[in-house]
Amino acid sequence: MVAAKSTNNKDTYRATALAFMLIGSLMLINKVLPFESLGLGWVMQKDNFILYASIIFLIFKRDKSIGLILLGLWLMMNIGLVVSLLGAVSGYLLPLALLLGGGFLYFLSTR
Repeated sequence: MVAAKSTNNKDTYRATALAFMLIGSLMLINKVLPFESLGLGWVMQKDNFILYASIIFLIFKRDKSIGLILLGLWLMMNIGLVVSLLGAVSGYLLPLALLLGGGFLYFLSTR
Protein backbone atom coordinates (compact mmCIF):
# COMPACT_ATOMS: atom_id res chain seq x y z
CA MET A 1 0.00 0.00 0.00
CA VAL A 2 2.86 2.39 0.76
CA ALA A 3 4.47 1.69 -2.62
CA ALA A 4 1.28 2.58 -4.46
CA LYS A 5 1.03 5.86 -2.59
CA SER A 6 4.63 6.83 -3.39
CA THR A 7 4.15 6.11 -7.11
CA ASN A 8 0.95 8.14 -6.97
CA ASN A 9 2.99 11.06 -5.63
CA LYS A 10 5.61 10.48 -8.31
CA ASP A 11 2.87 10.57 -10.96
CA THR A 12 1.55 13.81 -9.51
CA TYR A 13 5.01 15.38 -9.36
CA ARG A 14 5.79 14.27 -12.92
CA ALA A 15 2.54 15.61 -14.33
CA THR A 16 2.89 18.88 -12.42
CA ALA A 17 6.49 19.31 -13.55
CA LEU A 18 5.57 18.69 -17.18
CA ALA A 19 2.65 21.13 -16.97
CA PHE A 20 4.93 23.80 -15.49
CA MET A 21 7.59 23.15 -18.15
CA LEU A 22 5.04 23.31 -20.99
CA ILE A 23 3.48 26.55 -19.75
CA GLY A 24 6.90 28.07 -19.08
CA SER A 25 8.07 27.09 -22.56
CA LEU A 26 4.97 28.60 -24.13
CA MET A 27 5.52 31.84 -22.21
CA LEU A 28 9.16 32.01 -23.26
CA ILE A 29 8.33 31.30 -26.90
CA ASN A 30 5.62 33.96 -26.74
CA LYS A 31 8.19 36.53 -25.54
CA VAL A 32 10.55 35.74 -28.42
CA LEU A 33 7.98 35.17 -31.16
CA PRO A 34 4.48 36.32 -30.12
CA PHE A 35 1.79 33.80 -31.02
CA GLU A 36 -0.57 36.65 -31.92
CA SER A 37 1.71 37.65 -34.80
CA LEU A 38 1.30 34.12 -36.16
CA GLY A 39 -2.49 34.19 -35.75
CA LEU A 40 -2.33 31.83 -32.78
CA GLY A 41 -3.38 34.19 -29.99
CA TRP A 42 -5.63 31.51 -28.49
CA VAL A 43 -2.54 29.50 -27.44
CA MET A 44 -1.74 31.97 -24.65
CA GLN A 45 -5.25 32.47 -23.29
CA LYS A 46 -5.19 31.84 -19.55
CA ASP A 47 -8.10 29.42 -19.60
CA ASN A 48 -6.27 27.25 -22.14
CA PHE A 49 -3.49 26.71 -19.59
CA ILE A 50 -6.05 24.68 -17.64
CA LEU A 51 -6.71 22.62 -20.77
CA TYR A 52 -2.98 21.97 -21.26
CA ALA A 53 -2.58 20.91 -17.62
CA SER A 54 -5.63 18.64 -17.80
CA ILE A 55 -4.29 16.88 -20.90
CA ILE A 56 -0.90 16.35 -19.24
CA PHE A 57 -2.53 15.00 -16.06
CA LEU A 58 -4.72 12.66 -18.10
CA ILE A 59 -1.72 11.32 -20.00
CA PHE A 60 0.89 11.00 -17.23
CA LYS A 61 -1.09 10.30 -14.05
CA ARG A 62 -2.68 6.93 -13.34
CA ASP A 63 -5.47 8.45 -11.26
CA LYS A 64 -7.41 10.47 -13.85
CA SER A 65 -9.50 12.46 -11.35
CA ILE A 66 -7.38 15.62 -11.37
CA GLY A 67 -7.22 15.66 -15.16
CA LEU A 68 -10.97 15.15 -15.43
CA ILE A 69 -11.69 17.90 -12.90
CA LEU A 70 -9.42 20.33 -14.76
CA LEU A 71 -11.02 19.36 -18.07
CA GLY A 72 -14.49 19.89 -16.61
CA LEU A 73 -13.40 23.27 -15.28
CA TRP A 74 -12.11 24.23 -18.72
CA LEU A 75 -15.37 23.08 -20.30
CA MET A 76 -17.40 25.18 -17.87
CA MET A 77 -15.22 28.22 -18.53
CA ASN A 78 -15.64 27.75 -22.29
CA ILE A 79 -19.25 26.59 -22.44
CA GLY A 80 -19.94 29.17 -25.16
CA LEU A 81 -17.28 27.64 -27.39
CA VAL A 82 -18.56 24.13 -26.75
CA VAL A 83 -22.17 25.12 -27.51
CA SER A 84 -21.17 26.95 -30.70
CA LEU A 85 -19.13 23.95 -31.90
CA LEU A 86 -22.00 21.54 -31.24
CA GLY A 87 -24.58 23.78 -32.89
CA ALA A 88 -28.25 22.83 -32.67
CA VAL A 89 -27.41 19.42 -31.20
CA SER A 90 -26.10 21.10 -28.05
CA GLY A 91 -29.63 21.81 -26.90
CA TYR A 92 -30.08 18.07 -26.35
CA LEU A 93 -26.51 16.83 -25.99
CA LEU A 94 -25.43 19.02 -23.08
CA PRO A 95 -28.37 18.16 -20.78
CA LEU A 96 -28.05 14.49 -21.73
CA ALA A 97 -24.30 14.53 -20.97
CA LEU A 98 -24.98 16.17 -17.61
CA LEU A 99 -27.64 13.58 -16.75
CA LEU A 100 -25.40 10.68 -17.76
CA GLY A 101 -22.38 12.12 -15.96
CA GLY A 102 -24.37 12.76 -12.80
CA GLY A 103 -25.88 9.28 -12.93
CA PHE A 104 -22.46 7.71 -13.39
CA LEU A 105 -21.00 9.67 -10.46
CA TYR A 106 -23.99 8.73 -8.30
CA PHE A 107 -23.50 5.07 -9.22
CA LEU A 108 -19.83 5.26 -8.28
CA SER A 109 -20.65 6.92 -4.95
CA THR A 110 -23.07 4.15 -3.96
CA ARG A 111 -20.71 1.26 -4.71
